[in-house]
Amino acid sequence: MPDVRLASPQGRWILLTTVLGSSMAMLDSTVVNVALPRIGRDLDAGLAALQWTVNAYMVTLAGLILLGGALGDRFGRRRIFVLGVLWFAAASLLCGLAPNAGVLIAARALQGIGGALLTPGSLALIQASFHPDDRGRAVGLWSGFGGVGAAVGPFLGGWLVDGAGWRWVFLLNVPLALLCAPLALRHVPESSDERAHTRFDVLGAVLGAAALALLTYALIEARAASWAVALSAVAGVAAAVAFVVVERRGKDPMMPLDVFASRQFTAVNLVTLCVYAAFGGFFFLAALQLQVVVGWSALAAGTALLPTTVLMLLLSARSGELAERLGPRLQLTVGPLFCAAGMVLMLRVGPGASYLADVLPALLVLGVGMVTLVAPLTASVLAAVDTARAGLASGVNNAAARAAGLVAVAALPLLTGMGEEAYRSAPAFDDAFGPAMLICAGVLVAGSVLAFTTVRRRPSPDCARPECRTHGSVLTPPLEGDPAS
Repeated sequence: MPDVRLASPQGRWILLTTVLGSSMAMLDSTVVNVALPRIGRDLDAGLAALQWTVNAYMVTLAGLILLGGALGDRFGRRRIFVLGVLWFAAASLLCGLAPNAGVLIAARALQGIGGALLTPGSLALIQASFHPDDRGRAVGLWSGFGGVGAAVGPFLGGWLVDGAGWRWVFLLNVPLALLCAPLALRHVPESSDERAHTRFDVLGAVLGAAALALLTYALIEARAASWAVALSAVAGVAAAVAFVVVERRGKDPMMPLDVFASRQFTAVNLVTLCVYAAFGGFFFLAALQLQVVVGWSALAAGTALLPTTVLMLLLSARSGELAERLGPRLQLTVGPLFCAAGMVLMLRVGPGASYLADVLPALLVLGVGMVTLVAPLTASVLAAVDTARAGLASGVNNAAARAAGLVAVAALPLLTGMGEEAYRSAPAFDDAFGPAMLICAGVLVAGSVLAFTTVRRRPSPDCARPECRTHGSVLTPPLEGDPAS
C-alpha cells in the first residue's frame, strides 16, 4: 500500500514533479493557438499548415494516451513518465528550431507521443505514491495547480510571441523538463501494476491514430478535391473499421468495446463529442480572430481569453457539488446552451471591437456554461461504468474530447469556406468566423438536447466519484483514476 504523506518533504516533491510534468502538456495545448498567426507569417505557411500545427499534436496524443497509461502500469509509472517528459522536451526543441512548416508539424506529432506518455503518468504517480488518506487532497492540488498552468498559458504565450518570439513557446519546455526529470528520479518512488498484462494493443493504437490522421488530412485538404484526398478519406474510414474489429477481437484491447454496452456511457460520450468539438473549434478560431480581425497583439489576445479558465478554476468544484445534489442532467442540458449563447455573442467581435463591451460578455457567458457542464460530465462518465473501470472510462472520455477538437479544427475552415490565405486577410477571416461560431453553437445545442433526452437524472449511489474537483483545462475533461485500469 502506498504510504507517502502529503505533508512530508517527499510528498511535496512528488506533487511538484507531477505538476511540472502535466503543466508542460497543458501549457502547450493552450499556448500554441495564440502563436499561430506569427508562426504562419514567419514560416510563410498557409491556413492548412496552421491547422496541422494544432492537429498533428492532437492526433498522436488522442490516439496513444490509453496505450501510454498501460505502458506505465507494465514497465513502471515513473520510468514511462520520465521518458515522456524527456521525449516531450526533445520534440519541443525540434519545434523551436523548425526551419519550415513541415518540420514543425512533424515535431508536433512527436510532441503528442511524449504527451501521451507523461499525461496519464502524472496522475498515476500520485495515486500510486500517496497514502489513501491523502490521495484525494493530493489529486485535488495536482488538478488545481494544473489549472493554474492552463490559465497562465495564453498570457505567457502571448508575452513570449510578442517578445522573444514564437519559438520560445516551445523552447520553454526544455528547462522545465530538465528540472522535472531529475526530481522524478530522485524523489518519486517507482510503481507498477502486478496485474498488468505483458501484451499491449499496439495495433489498436496505431490504427486509431492512423484513422484520425487520415480523416483529418482529408478534411483539411478537401479544398483541393484531389485523388489523394479521396483516398485518404477511404483509408481513414477503413482504418477506423479495422480499429473497431481489432478492439472487439483482441485479447487485451486498449479500448474494450464492451464498455459501450452501457447506454449511459455511450450517451455521455456523444455529449462530450458535441461539447468539445465546439470548444476546440472556438479556441482555435477565436485566437486568430482577435489578432487577424480585431488587430490585437498576441499578448492582448491571450489575456483576453483568460476569463473562461479563471471561472473554471474558481467554480468547477462548486458545480460538481451542485451536480451531486441535483443530478447531472439539468447542468448537462443548461451548460451547453450557455456556451452556445456565448458563441453567438462572439458575432459582435469584429473590426474595432471593444473588450469590455463585446469580447468579455461573450467569454463570461461561455465560461459560465463551461463551469456548469464540465464537472457533471465527468461525474456522469464515472457513474456509467463499474467502479473498477472508472479509470478506463475517464481515459476514453478524455481521448474522445481530444478527437472531437481536432476534427473541429480540421472541418470548420472547410465548412465556412476559409481559403489558404484567409488568416492573412481580416475581411476574409471575419466573413468565415461568424458562420463558424453559429456552427459551434448549433453543435452545442445538439449536445444539450442529447443530454436532456439520454442522461439519467441521478447516478447510482455506489458509483465512482470524481477526485479532480478543481479543473482548468478548456479543451479536455479531467483525467480520473488510471486510464489504463
